[in-house]
Amino acid sequence: MPELLSPAGNFEKLKAALLYGADAVYCAGKAFGMRAAADNFTLEELYEATGYTHALGKKIYLALNTLPGWREYEALEKFLKEISECGLDALIVADPGVLSLAKKILPHTALHISTQAGAVSHADCDFWQSLGASRVVLARELSLEDIRQIRARVSRELELEVFVHGSMCVSFSGRCLLSENLAGRDANRGFCAQPCRWNYKLYEIEEEKRPGMRLPVFQTECGTFVLSSMDLCMIEHIPKLVQAGVSSFKIEGRMKSAYYAAVTANTYRMAMDAYAAEQERYRFKEEWQKELESVSHREYCTGYFFTSPSENAQLAKTPGYIREKTYLAVADGYDKESGRGFFIQKNKAVNGAAAELITPGACGRPLVLEDMRDANGAPVNCAAHPFMPFSVKVPFPVKKGDILRGTDAQSV
Repeated sequence: MPELLSPAGNFEKLKAALLYGADAVYCAGKAFGMRAAADNFTLEELYEATGYTHALGKKIYLALNTLPGWREYEALEKFLKEISECGLDALIVADPGVLSLAKKILPHTALHISTQAGAVSHADCDFWQSLGASRVVLARELSLEDIRQIRARVSRELELEVFVHGSMCVSFSGRCLLSENLAGRDANRGFCAQPCRWNYKLYEIEEEKRPGMRLPVFQTECGTFVLSSMDLCMIEHIPKLVQAGVSSFKIEGRMKSAYYAAVTANTYRMAMDAYAAEQERYRFKEEWQKELESVSHREYCTGYFFTSPSENAQLAKTPGYIREKTYLAVADGYDKESGRGFFIQKNKAVNGAAAELITPGACGRPLVLEDMRDANGAPVNCAAHPFMPFSVKVPFPVKKGDILRGTDAQSV
C-alpha cells in the first residue's frame, strides 16, 4: 500500500497526524518552505520532531520548496549545514539550485521533487531521477490515466507522490504571481496572500480583439469566484489511486488545525487499511466522507484526476469555508472504575451539550457531556478557559490523545 503523508504545520499537528495514522509527515523550518504563514519549526524543534517521529518508526520530510533568489543562498547554505545532523528522511525541493546545494551538504538525505517543479511526464521524472531524486510529487493537473502512463514508463525505484486531499491552487502547480502583484507578497517564496480566495466584483468584461467573449463567472451578492478553486477530496477513489501505482498519498494543509491533521489522517488511514484487507470485497463507507466534511474546507471535488482543467476548472461556487466542527478538547486520561474521561480544553465545552469522540481507527462516536467537573472534582457548567482540565462521564473507554468535538459545522 502507498504511504500516507500528512501535513505538520507545528509540533502539535505533527503529533496529531502521527497518532491518527500517518506513515510520514512533512514540515518546514522558519524559512524556505511554501507555507511561511504556518507556525513551522525552529531548528531545535526540527531535531526534536525528527527524534519523536523516528521513535514511532515513521518518517519526516522537510519542505525546502521555495524558489530562492541569489541573495538567499548564503542563508540557505547556513540552514542546510545546521540541519545536516538532524536525520531528516528527505528534503522536498523544487529548484535545481537548491537541489544541487542540498546534495553537496546533505549527500545522504533523500531528495523529493516538489509539485512546484511541475512534473507532467515520464521524461520529467527521468530527468529528476538522473539528478539524484528518489521521489517526484507529480503536478496536480495530471489525470489518473496520465499517472498510470507515467508509472509504466519510469523506473520502479522512482516513487510517485500525488495530492489526494486539500486546497488546490488556481495556478499551474502553484506557480503564481498574483499575490506579489496585488499584495507585494511573493507566493514562490512562501508568502502567498491567497488573492485567488478574495471576493471580486466584475463591472465590465471586454477583450479588445474578441468582442462578445463570455467567461464562465459565478456572480453572487458576495462577488465572483473566477479564481478560487474547490478543495480536493479523493477518499472515494482509494482503489483507483493504488492501482495507478501511486507511492504516496499526500494531504495538503500545513496551515490547518491539529484537528484537521488528525481527522484527515484518520479517515484516509481507515479507508486505505480497509482496501488493503478486503481488496475485491472493499466497499466505500459514507461515514468516511462525513468525517472529512467535519474539517474546514471549501466545496469538495476530485480535482483533475477525471476531468482536465480545460473541461472543468473546478472553481468554487460559494464564498468562504465550511467550518470544521468545534475542537473541544483532547483526552488526557480515563478512569475505568468511575467511567470518567479526563480532558484538556481547546474550545469552550458546555455541560449537557452533544458531542462526539474520535479515536484512532474509528469515526466519531456520539455522547453527551454529562456531570462535568473541574480538576478538583467540583461540578462546573462549562470548561471556558484555555487548557482547562475537566472531566465528564463517558459511555465508552477513552484513550489519551482522543479528540472531543462539537457536533455542528457552519460556513464562514
